Amino acid sequence: MNARTRLSTLAPAPERQRPLALVTAPGGVPRGESGLVGREPELRALREFLDEGAARGAARVLCGLAGTGKSALLEATVQAAVASGMRVLRCAGSRDGDPPGLSGLRRLVWPVLAGTHRPSAGGRFDAVRRVLADGGPVPGGQSWLSFAVLGLLESAGGAGQPLLIAVDDWDALDAPSRDALTFVARRAEGRPMAVLLAARPHRTPPSPLAGLPELPLGPLAPIRSAELLATRRPGLDAQAVRELLAAAAGNPLALLELPARSEEPVPWMPASSDRLAAALASGVRLMPRATRSLLLVAALHPAGDLPLLLAAASRIAGAELSFTALEPAERAGLVVPDGTRLRFGHPATAGAVVHGTGRRCRRAAHAALAAVLPPGSVQALWHRSEAAEGCDPALAARLEAVHGHALERDEPPMAVRLLRRAADLYPAPADRGRCALRAAQLAHGLGLERTARTMARRALRERLNPLGTLCAKALAGTGDGHRPAADPSAWPVPAGAAEEEDALELVRITAAGVAGDDERAGALLAFLDGMPDRSADPRLLLAMATAAPVRRAATVLAGVAAVRCLADLPVRDLERLGEAALMAGDAQTALDLCRRAERNHRLHDRPDRLPRVLLRQGLAHLALGDRGQGGDAFRRCAELAEAYGHAPHAAAARLLEGLVGALRTGGAVRPGSAHELAAARRSVRSIDAVLAVGTACALVEAGEAAAAWPALSSLLADPRTRATALFALVPFVEAAEAANASGEALAALDGLDAEPGSRCPPVVAARLAVARAVLADDEDTQALPERAFPEVLSRSPALAAALRLARGRRLRRLRQVTDSRAALRQAAAGFALLGSAARAARITAELRASGERTGGGGPGMARAGAARDLLSPQELRIAELAGQGLSNRDIGERLGLSPRTIGAYLYRVFPRLGVTSRAQLAEALRDPHPA
Repeated sequence: MNARTRLSTLAPAPERQRPLALVTAPGGVPRGESGLVGREPELRALREFLDEGAARGAARVLCGLAGTGKSALLEATVQAAVASGMRVLRCAGSRDGDPPGLSGLRRLVWPVLAGTHRPSAGGRFDAVRRVLADGGPVPGGQSWLSFAVLGLLESAGGAGQPLLIAVDDWDALDAPSRDALTFVARRAEGRPMAVLLAARPHRTPPSPLAGLPELPLGPLAPIRSAELLATRRPGLDAQAVRELLAAAAGNPLALLELPARSEEPVPWMPASSDRLAAALASGVRLMPRATRSLLLVAALHPAGDLPLLLAAASRIAGAELSFTALEPAERAGLVVPDGTRLRFGHPATAGAVVHGTGRRCRRAAHAALAAVLPPGSVQALWHRSEAAEGCDPALAARLEAVHGHALERDEPPMAVRLLRRAADLYPAPADRGRCALRAAQLAHGLGLERTARTMARRALRERLNPLGTLCAKALAGTGDGHRPAADPSAWPVPAGAAEEEDALELVRITAAGVAGDDERAGALLAFLDGMPDRSADPRLLLAMATAAPVRRAATVLAGVAAVRCLADLPVRDLERLGEAALMAGDAQTALDLCRRAERNHRLHDRPDRLPRVLLRQGLAHLALGDRGQGGDAFRRCAELAEAYGHAPHAAAARLLEGLVGALRTGGAVRPGSAHELAAARRSVRSIDAVLAVGTACALVEAGEAAAAWPALSSLLADPRTRATALFALVPFVEAAEAANASGEALAALDGLDAEPGSRCPPVVAARLAVARAVLADDEDTQALPERAFPEVLSRSPALAAALRLARGRRLRRLRQVTDSRAALRQAAAGFALLGSAARAARITAELRASGERTGGGGPGMARAGAARDLLSPQELRIAELAGQGLSNRDIGERLGLSPRTIGAYLYRVFPRLGVTSRAQLAEALRDPHPA
């Protein structure tokens, strides 16, 4: 009777068992041991629960919102209990109306009442049978019934066979059954039974189940939600995955039931399904008409405040509605008042409450919303368009005009919606084609590839200008292997503003396809040169940087610098300018622009658009040699990308995060799989070049510079990878010096210096000068970069540290030991701040070899008692936080400063205290006389 049982491997449910089908792998093959995705902790807890119940009795409440997988977990537990030899009795509540009295208990104990084995408590058995099977009166009221059921269940299991009582939807049982089963659960301890009650959270305290051990079910983690979609709904495109992850918010049922729409319905309504509506909003049809009208307008206009929604619902109902119309929905848990706003209990509930609503009702709701919103506003016009039937050229023209206001308000998804609807309402083919093409262009810029393809193919069925046709053809192949674009040499010269706009979108879309092809790239550059009035347009600059990042670097950077009023620039243009600056070699300007774009996204609460910006930030940090900040940016990018379904960004960020780890420690770079690289190329086109250059640089960081020389020299000579390799000129010359190839390296530098021509950008010229200085032995050549490029070096700590390292080594060769130690110490501090731990450690070893002790108390470190006197209060505070292990970003968030400012402070603190790493800061600042 007290033998412990173990939860065996959970087999997949039979085909008729719907709950487990939600979470098992395709073809009925369970995922791993459990067959459940993202519920491993809950399964472990249920294993322990069954063990505890078999040994000494136990009860658990499996508590979660609709669709969180309670039924699936309960089914898995039942199967495991049967496999381990337990007897199982089960029942489930019904949410379709009021269940008959005692119907739940009747289903639970019927196998006992109908069985041939008569329990030992014969009199109680007969009495319970008369009540439940024959419908007789309860002789002693609810108390007698509860004790009788407890005794019956206790004796139901045979000798040595523990009992599992599994109740699904406990809160939907009839009241007498709920009370009796709660009574049994509270007295399960000490009896060979496990009582598992699955229920939704009680809306008003106290809960009847209060005090019973609870196993709460929250939403799936974002990465597990994406895994569930990949397992159960393979083949979804990236846009569909992102939309489903956002709408489902971790709810497993919503993830699997929400439809992946290829087209939005007209009139518009949120997506749902029959099963999802039954789970999330089963009682809506029984609510008063006023409540249903209020829920309908709230679902169609989730951003509206409650008075506005009540006004719209009043128009539908034909009578003035008050706040009491909200009470039935609030009692049912469908909505939660949030100040003056109305928030649905779950994002998918909005679609569930209006699922099955007819087109006429939706049009009426959209018309009511348009009537109460400010006239002429973007939202009012959109709702008015959804209420319209047939063609309406006047309304279509207003939609097309107002889409620009949506772009100015940084709402490009709404702009796409407005243009799609305008294309529906225009009667003329030319107007329909123009709006459809513009919608496709905007959708492509947002990464909505399916929408871009759909609208581009729709535009091709209408009348377009020649450049518009070329653009639509390029967009129609988006995501399908990218259909080759026409030769830019055959493109017509744009005539007028409309054709120039199509031309700029065309070059933005096709520039990546011509990169690496000298003939086509030259034709594209000639085409761009034919639009001098648009020379500062971010799309033109990005296309130019993509096609010729080295040859046109000066032109691109001059165009980026010429852009004024960055605060008024749309965030997408900020991202394009940042990417163009990075390709052209100015990583610091790229970083500044990406940070501005990040602030913009955070200000407007758009975390789903942060992964792309953070990825570019990480690349800029990597190009600047800041491995610490770069690794942090890639890590944050990967987490957000996985949370919001941006698989290409996630793949690129994880590969680059591994690369940064190797650069910091001098370890080996993990090669990406073919699948990872294919996904990453969709996010970072130059990912192969970045990984190749980074892998060679990791060899230099590990002290194997000579081994890196063949790879770096080859990468720098290849036009396809030269733009990326230009960021690694210092490792290139260090590898050349180690391989006794300094002459070849100098010749290569001369060739690079001549390639961009007389308009070599200062940032590129500075890197070339520092590379020459690293190879040189004379003082004048080594000091030249500091005299010629002071501003560039002040913004590039990695180049400054490389110069100090070269100078320190030269002074050591000249036996100027004191000056050499000072320069090497500064170099070690600089590289340590940048996260180059392996290089800082090697410089520290050089210092030890020269006779300096860099550990605690050594002559190179300030005495602990005097160290605090060397720093200002702000420097001291920053040094203390850094000594505690906080990153530059963490310190900046505490003190309200940027990570770059924190790095500048620490750059001054390290040599002043005579330390070369953060680990030494705590020892240098330790008070020798504690209070």
